[in-house]
Amino acid sequence: MIYTVTFNPSLDYVIQAEKLMPGEINRAVRENIYPGGKGINVSVMLSHMGLPSVALGFRAGFTGENLEQMLKTFGCRTDFISLEEGFTRINVKIKAEEETEINGQGPVITKEAIDALYRKLDVLGEGDILILAGSIPATLPEDIYEQILERLQGRGCRFVVDATKDLLRKVLKYHPFLIKPNNHELGELFGVKTETSEEIAAYARKLQELGAKNVLVSRAGDGALLLTETGEVMESLPPRGTVVNSVGAGDSMVAGFVAGYRNTGSLEKAFQLGLAAGSATAFQSWLADRDDIAALLEEPAENFHI
Repeated sequence: MIYTVTFNPSLDYVIQAEKLMPGEINRAVRENIYPGGKGINVSVMLSHMGLPSVALGFRAGFTGENLEQMLKTFGCRTDFISLEEGFTRINVKIKAEEETEINGQGPVITKEAIDALYRKLDVLGEGDILILAGSIPATLPEDIYEQILERLQGRGCRFVVDATKDLLRKVLKYHPFLIKPNNHELGELFGVKTETSEEIAAYARKLQELGAKNVLVSRAGDGALLLTETGEVMESLPPRGTVVNSVGAGDSMVAGFVAGYRNTGSLEKAFQLGLAAGSATAFQSWLADRDDIAALLEEPAENFHI
C-alpha cells in the first residue's frame, strides 16, 4: 500500500476576482474549494490514476470533517487522527491582477496525537511506500521526519520525501527511495545556483552521496532530470501546453513517478509518467485527471501503465 502523510492539511478557498481593492468590498466572479496540502495532492492524484493510497494526518473541527468527506468523493482512503480542539485550516487564495494568499495556522497537534500517528505508521512493512511531503507546523518537533524514518528502518518499505532545506538534508541518511527538489531548492541545499543540466546532475550526485537513491529534479518550463540509483541521467523537456496554475504540479510529478514505478518497476516509465502528470496539472486549474495525463502521453488512458 502507498501511504501519504500531511501534517497540516487544509481546505483551499480559491477566489477569482477582476480586481482586489484593499479596504473595499470585493466580489468574486468565480470560486472553488479544494482539499489542500502536498501529501493530500499526491493522494488525490494517485486516485485519479487508479492507484489506491491511504492519506494520513490530522483533522479538526467541521473543516476537518469536510476535508475528509471531500477526499472520499475523489476516491481517496483516509485514516486521519481527529483532534479535540481547533479546526483544520482554511487557506484563501485570491486570483486577481496578482495572486494573494492568506494561509491559516491550523490546530495544535498534541503529543498524544503524534503517538497515535506513529501507531498507524507501525503497520507499514515490506513493499509499502511512505510519502512525506511538505513543511511541518510549528507545534510539531522539527525532527519529526527523522523520527518517522528511524522508526520504520529495516521494515522493507520505501520512503519518498518531498521537502526542502534541512528537513530534506537530515533524512538522507535513511536512504529515501526518491527525493524531489526543484532546481532552485537543489541549489539552496548547497548555497549555489543550479541552472544547466550538468550542474543539476552534479549536485544531484552529491545528494546521492549523502544517502538518496533516486533524485528527481523538477525544472518548471525546462522539464525534469532524474538521476537514478544506478547513476543513469534521464532528462526531458515538458510536453507542450499553456501553464494555467503551477500549484500541485510538483506533487503530481511525485504521484506520477510513484504510480509509474509501482506498476511497471521501470524508472524510465516512472520518469515519463511523473513528467506527464506534473505537466498535465500545470495545464489545468487544479489537479489533472487520468485523461489529461493520457493526452500528454499520446496514448488512450486504458493503455498506459497506471
